[in-house]
Amino acid sequence: MSKSDTSIEIRDLYKIFGNSPKQFVEAVRGGLSKSELSNAHGHILGLNNINISIPAGKIQVIMGLSGSGKSTLIRHINRLIEPTSGSIIINGRDVLSMSELDLREFRRDQTAMVFQNFALLPHRTVIDNVTFGLEVRGIDRAKSRETGMRWIDRVGLLGFETRYPTELSGGMRQRVGLARALSNDASILMMDEAYSALDPLIRTDMQTMLLELQSELKKTVVFITHDLDEALRLGDQIVILRDGSIVQQGDSQSILLSPADDYIERFVKDVNRGRFIRVDTIMDPVGLSNSSALPHLKFGSSLEAAAKVLTHSSSDMGIVTGNSDQPLGTVSLRQITAALSSATAERTPK
Repeated sequence: MSKSDTSIEIRDLYKIFGNSPKQFVEAVRGGLSKSELSNAHGHILGLNNINISIPAGKIQVIMGLSGSGKSTLIRHINRLIEPTSGSIIINGRDVLSMSELDLREFRRDQTAMVFQNFALLPHRTVIDNVTFGLEVRGIDRAKSRETGMRWIDRVGLLGFETRYPTELSGGMRQRVGLARALSNDASILMMDEAYSALDPLIRTDMQTMLLELQSELKKTVVFITHDLDEALRLGDQIVILRDGSIVQQGDSQSILLSPADDYIERFVKDVNRGRFIRVDTIMDPVGLSNSSALPHLKFGSSLEAAAKVLTHSSSDMGIVTGNSDQPLGTVSLRQITAALSSATAERTPK
């Protein structure tokens, strides 16, 4: 991927916490483990050789269990945490070389954050919370309120603009946080466990809202989560961290079908594969002369949806079609059954 196609490029990033972190970077590069660094030298390895290319206008999910380094990583993008070594290039500009003034402008104008704990100001109403960032930027009050009301409407909170955070449910407060972030019109949206504190149904609603907004706005979104289902649903790309290192990165299909190791296999074993694996991932090339007579399956359809179509048809094979209904490949019920199996023999080659 060329730099011109990349919104955020994280290169050779290391973060070591301790009194003399820089002196241990080469040792970590050479194989010094997290436990050895801690036990022998009293330093903590936060991030270890992180390399990620995040394309513009896509949702990059970074996931892992507690202590994996995911929240540490997202805070490097706007330099809330200083790295020990490495670079972060955004649109060709190294964030780590920015002056204090440049960094302040970058944080204010190009990035916005949505937090797990909402981070709303309790003494300000919904509209005043949403417009807070605009006020800081010196935007005229009338213009700020016009912009704020537009986003309040977009996130489904019209009529609640004069309420205070304590009068809102958790899901509504998270909508306020999202409206506040979007009102700043930042190109990079960072969401740190934004939906983790919400009830399952509200969480699903918020995921749907984000996907709908993203289809229109095309923000560069960095989304942190510990939930694989959420990662698979939202992520154009997914990075899985463990102990500060990248274990695997790729799209949902490659992670589900070709887990890198036993750690990833344990993550994916209980996932409803039918919801997330797509027919185009497992289809064969079109080779049947009578393929046009087969049931049609839309490119990008889930295996779950495809299985329903084939089960209720007279054929156990369907043809995958594109937007113009052109044939792209064929999929059989046997292939779908094999792909839904967790047996490694049925996974695509690594």
